[in-house]
Amino acid sequence: MIGAGGSGLAAIKNFKQHGFDVDCYERETGVGGAWNWRHDRSPVYASTHLISSKPFTQFPDFPMPDDWPDYPHHSRLLAYFERYTDHFGLREHIWFGTEVVKVVPTNEDDPNTSWDVTVKGVRGGSEKTLRYAAVVVANGHNWAPKLPSYPGLDTFQGTVLHASAYKDAAQLRGKRVLVVGAGNTGCDIAVEGAQQGARCWHSSRRGYWYAPKYAFGKPADQVNDRVLGLGVPLKIRQWLFHFTMRLTVGDLQRFGLPKPDHKIYETHPISNSQLVYHVGHGGITPVPDIERFDGNQVVFTDGSTADPEVVVLATGYLPRFEFLAPRLYGGDDRGRPHLRWQLFSPAHPTLSFVGLVQPDSGIFTICHWQSELAAAWLRLNDTAPDRASAWWRKAVEPGGKYSDADVKDSSRHWLEVSHWVYLKALERALKSLERVPA
Repeated sequence: MIGAGGSGLAAIKNFKQHGFDVDCYERETGVGGAWNWRHDRSPVYASTHLISSKPFTQFPDFPMPDDWPDYPHHSRLLAYFERYTDHFGLREHIWFGTEVVKVVPTNEDDPNTSWDVTVKGVRGGSEKTLRYAAVVVANGHNWAPKLPSYPGLDTFQGTVLHASAYKDAAQLRGKRVLVVGAGNTGCDIAVEGAQQGARCWHSSRRGYWYAPKYAFGKPADQVNDRVLGLGVPLKIRQWLFHFTMRLTVGDLQRFGLPKPDHKIYETHPISNSQLVYHVGHGGITPVPDIERFDGNQVVFTDGSTADPEVVVLATGYLPRFEFLAPRLYGGDDRGRPHLRWQLFSPAHPTLSFVGLVQPDSGIFTICHWQSELAAAWLRLNDTAPDRASAWWRKAVEPGGKYSDADVKDSSRHWLEVSHWVYLKALERALKSLERVPA
């Protein structure tokens, strides 16, 4: 296992329960991955809360406490991972402060190849190479910043930081702030800019649908899941959402926000109840994409300008696997992975990637079932290799579509899945694995 965040912990637990010996290498000194904000690569900031509610975030075999709020604070989630680790006895399998340097197949022509894994201590020491029957990559995909390039940015005299370096609203207090990017993080930071800054501009390239965290008195994702459970077709669900938005929020263009160029569910959902509120109260000024930096001014594509002291680039992240050759995960010239079941290496089922998805709901239930499928296949390969190979030959090819909507083709949506569609696909895969004829 590579990584002891939420996805890595689920993988350790499920592989252990399937009877495998497990080593997990974690470069940091504790569990939690991105949700441990003491870690160098954590994108979490002080006010971070879940954007998916408890039932859609928790592991299916380890529920969150009933008395926790619908959307827990990041510190509670870290405590949850600590309890999960101790409850299932996972800590003894984790080598903390150890970084994976390289992972190479011992025989690339063999689908069932074993792997040589080279590791070293983060604080020094010599490298060591060990051989494993299988490798699970769970290093996360929200730690390598995607940085835009703008003319004149290098001469700007103010402070420019990526959202990964944003930790506390004190960084904005009393400052003129420009937040670039309209994802969930960008919207959260823009709200904090409205609350703490002297002025806040919010730049976005396109319009988005801003879904409230609550609908009809319940967390919005629970309402959406109930509609999905009723089998309501996509077009009707889209119409219902748009109708509800018109009744409650109204026309976003009236607030100066750009009109969305897509229907709901065709981009990753924005879950934020406060952005439109602060726009409506004048705390946030919506502006279009940046054209250039001109001295200490920012010029936008519509010719308007701003003079921020702090620019926060909430422009997302790119998946990175510095220890793997791109061909092993089907990486194209843009760096986009192409996996079977959004899980297995295209050519080697002994290499899997847990948590490399961007769902429209919580991720850790998905990580549980991803690692369950990977462990079940490896156990079958150990006990009945012919049956395991037969299943693999029929497995879905890379690039499978796991959303019923026509999702936008951008790096932000490379890993996008509908939790409903994808979990059903994993369920079918597990059942088909059980039914492989002898």
